[in-house]
Amino acid sequence: MNFSERNNTVRWILVGLSFLIIVLILWNTYTLVQIFKNEERNKMELWATAQKTLQNATDDTEVDLPLQILTNNGTIPTILVDKNDSILSINNIDEEILKDSVKSRRLLQQFKTANNKIEIRIDKNHFQYLYYTNSPLLSQLKYYPMALITIIFLFGALVYNYYRTNKISSQNKLWAGMAKETAHQIGTPLSSLIGWVEIMKADNVDESTVTEIEKDITRLQNITERFSKIGSEPNLEERDLVAETQLAYEYLASRFEGQVNFHFSAPDYPILVKLNPTLHGWTIENLVKNAIDAMRGRGSIGIFIEDGEYYTKIKISDTGKGIPKNQFNKIFEPGYTTKKRGWGLGLSLTKRIVEEYHKGKIRVLHSELNKGTTFQIIYKKCI
Repeated sequence: MNFSERNNTVRWILVGLSFLIIVLILWNTYTLVQIFKNEERNKMELWATAQKTLQNATDDTEVDLPLQILTNNGTIPTILVDKNDSILSINNIDEEILKDSVKSRRLLQQFKTANNKIEIRIDKNHFQYLYYTNSPLLSQLKYYPMALITIIFLFGALVYNYYRTNKISSQNKLWAGMAKETAHQIGTPLSSLIGWVEIMKADNVDESTVTEIEKDITRLQNITERFSKIGSEPNLEERDLVAETQLAYEYLASRFEGQVNFHFSAPDYPILVKLNPTLHGWTIENLVKNAIDAMRGRGSIGIFIEDGEYYTKIKISDTGKGIPKNQFNKIFEPGYTTKKRGWGLGLSLTKRIVEEYHKGKIRVLHSELNKGTTFQIIYKKCI
């Protein structure tokens, strides 16, 4: 048995033990409740006997013990009625209820359903009936297992949340480690490619070819830098949000020219925001590529920057297939994807870059099926 199987077995044993404990608690409480109910029934029958004795007493010497029994009940609520259901006396109940006939009748009905009545036969033609309900102690005891089970479930939820958080943390560390290792592995052949470009320049290779290769090398260097920043706190600088966004826009517009209609709108003045340029560019690229996938490579994409007094907004809209409203939050979860290929990490990384690294906010502002989607990013301005 390997470590994972052993852990799974231990987990199921703990679940089984927890279930057994809950069953034992319920059974034990049920047994206690039945014992208390029987004891209270015996007390009420004794009370009824004392009431009968008191009614039939012929001299004062016969009333001492019945009176002591009758007055000794200080916990169990009782209602004594005659054969016509007229209330003769109450015990351990607020006497104000008797002043309201509706409330007193309603209370009597509740007592009738709580326990079986006890008949008190005073003489051949004279009957009284005793109704009673559970004492406060017995009522509280009934709710005890529910409270205990709730505590057990809350504790179980807390333990589950701890292990889940711990697992997610371990996964995040693994992804961060893989990203850094990928960046490191790309770095070696990248250095070699830079060397080959210099050789091509020395051999007077066609300048346009060399320029295009240099662009791709720069792109690879940018990707390497992005991956190297995952899992570490990036350096934020005061940057012009308009210029940085436009830089990412121009790169994407040139790559998808002829397939997608791009539109960019922004104020004609700088908007200073604390940014990491590399990660911000990745954010815009992820959202735009996600939009292109949603449009299946054909359609229109608009990038709009709106300036406010304290915050600035970036809106990226497309004419794609749209997102159902119940999926607005789910699309940012790691692993969620509607594509046949891919790991579903793009929007998850985007949310992490925006909210954890840049302390901003990202959400689906609006989406309509088969009409398009608009994402919104909000950043705090440098004032």
